[in-house]
Amino acid sequence: MKWFVGLGNPGKQYETTRHNIGFMALDRFADKHGIKISQNKCKGLLGEGNVGGTKVYLLKPMTYMNLSGESIRAFMDFYKAPIEDLILVYDDLDTPYGQIRLRYQGSAGGHNGIKSAIQYLGTQSFQRIRMGINRPAPGYNIADYVLSNFSKEEFKLMPQLLDTTCEAMEHALDNPFEKTMAKFNV
Repeated sequence: MKWFVGLGNPGKQYETTRHNIGFMALDRFADKHGIKISQNKCKGLLGEGNVGGTKVYLLKPMTYMNLSGESIRAFMDFYKAPIEDLILVYDDLDTPYGQIRLRYQGSAGGHNGIKSAIQYLGTQSFQRIRMGINRPAPGYNIADYVLSNFSKEEFKLMPQLLDTTCEAMEHALDNPFEKTMAKFNV
């Protein structure tokens, strides 16, 4: 069993913002594998399915980014889900747009959703797929930047980024995370 948690904010106004790229990746994965993310459960929207013989859960916390850990913990407790089977998918300012970086531990690096996850999980050791969104220009407020929409140029490259993220998610179903990191951290 694997459980993927995509980070984002609920609501139409946030749908296409940089902070919601984790939600976008889960939606793309769900579409590819015929999974509906529609169950209102564990303070989030949950989908479950079977991908290549592996039971897969897709969770989109509806708590808003800063409280994502509440939903993650609720899922973990309800399903007795091991932290070793968790992969968090989210936006990262320090990764160039269009690239992904995989990690199995580390600090929050200023990301409030990850801060919340670390707080509720009680550890910094969990698998992550960080999707690059670039840093804003100097002087641009970070909160405003992550809550802004992608540019037209970025939207053109979005399908490729979402597909690469889905490939990493699929690879992680059948391989140790170290192997997936070796393949996708270029």
